Amino acid sequence: MTEEPTSKRRRRLLASIASAGLVGIAGCGGSGTETEGPGGDGTDTPAGGNETIGDPEFSEFRGSGALAEGREEISGTRIRDLPNLEGELTIYLGGGEGGLYRDLINKLEEIYPDFEATPRASGTADAANTLIGEGSATPADVFWSVDAGSLAAVAAEDLTTELSSDVTDPVPDEFHPNSEWVGTAGRARAIPYNTEALDESEVPDDVMALPDSGIAGDMGWAPTYGAFQAFITAMRLTEGEDATRQWLQGMVDAGVTEYANEFFVSNAVADGELQAGFANHYYPLRVQAARPNAPIDLAFTSGDAGALINVAGAAVLSASPQQELAANFVRHLLSAEVQEYFATRAYAYPMIPGVPPVGGLPRIDELNPPEFDLAELSNIGPTVDLMREVGVL
Repeated sequence: MTEEPTSKRRRRLLASIASAGLVGIAGCGGSGTETEGPGGDGTDTPAGGNETIGDPEFSEFRGSGALAEGREEISGTRIRDLPNLEGELTIYLGGGEGGLYRDLINKLEEIYPDFEATPRASGTADAANTLIGEGSATPADVFWSVDAGSLAAVAAEDLTTELSSDVTDPVPDEFHPNSEWVGTAGRARAIPYNTEALDESEVPDDVMALPDSGIAGDMGWAPTYGAFQAFITAMRLTEGEDATRQWLQGMVDAGVTEYANEFFVSNAVADGELQAGFANHYYPLRVQAARPNAPIDLAFTSGDAGALINVAGAAVLSASPQQELAANFVRHLLSAEVQEYFATRAYAYPMIPGVPPVGGLPRIDELNPPEFDLAELSNIGPTVDLMREVGVL
C-alpha cells in the first residue's frame, strides 16, 4: 500500500479527534488514565535519582478527556531524576496562561514541601517591560512567558543567564537561541477550514497564495491578537515589507472578516460563517472538544510565515541570587511529566521528543516552519505600523 503523503496526513487531524468523542477542553483540570511506564507504581526510584520524594505519576499531570486517553508511551527525564526544588523563587508570568501555570506551580510545591514560588502574572509585553525597567534591581528569579518575543527582548538587555546544556539539550536548537532562554511549549500557526464547504485540496499550502485564492473572501482573522501579529512579523521578516503589505491589502480587498480572537474565528469556521481562517493550532481543537461533530479540520502551510511555530519559554534572570534553584525549576518544566501536562491540558506542542502532541497532530519535527531566529519576533513595532498603514488596525 502506498504511504499517504505527509501533506495530506497533516490535514487529516480533527476527523480522528471527532471519532474519539472528544469531551475535554484545553486548560481543564482533572486526571486521565495513566499510561503504564517506568516507575508507574510510584515506588521505583533509580540509584542516583531523587530519593527524597515519591515518583509522581503521569496521571497527576495529564489532563482529562479523549485527547488524554490512549496516549503513546511517554519518555524523557522524569521529575524523580532531577534534584529537589528547595527554597523560594519569584516568577514573573507573562501571558494568558497564568492559571495553568499557577496550577503547575502548586503541583510542584506539593511534590517539594521545601519549595515555595511566588508568581506575578501580567501580559507578556507588560512583564517584559517591567523586567527591563527594573533591571538588576528586579526581585524576579525566573521569567516564564508565553511569547518568544518577550523573552528575547529581556535577553537583549543582558538580564538573563545562559542556561546550561543540561537544561537546553532536550529541546530543538531553534527553540533556545543563544541559550538565554528555552522553549517550554509550542504553538503552530494553522488554517482551520470547514469540511462541508471546502475540500482539503482547496486550501493552499502556501500562505502567500491565499489573497488570490478562491477562499480569501470567506476567511476570518483576528488582527488585534498577539499571535496574529507575530505571524505577520514572521511574514515581514521572511518575505519582506512590500510583499507583506501586498498580502495584507489583498486579504482586505478580498473581504476577509475580522474577529476579536482566534477562538471566535475557529467557531465561525465550524458554524459555516467562514470557509476558513487563521488561528493557532489549539483553537480548532478547543472547538472540537466542545463540539465533536463540528465540520472543522486543520491544515498547515509549509516553509512560510503561515507555518510559524512560536513558543512559550522560560529564562533565569541574571540578578537572581537563586541561580541554581531557578535553573532547576526551568529544567523541571522540561521533565516528561510537565511536558505531558502542557500537551494534554493546553494542547500545546511538547518541546522534548519523548512526549507526543495530542489528537494525531504531526510531531513538531514533521512540520516545516520558516527558518529565522524567533528572537526577531520581538521587533513588532514595524509590523504594527504596517498593519495600520493598510488599515487592518
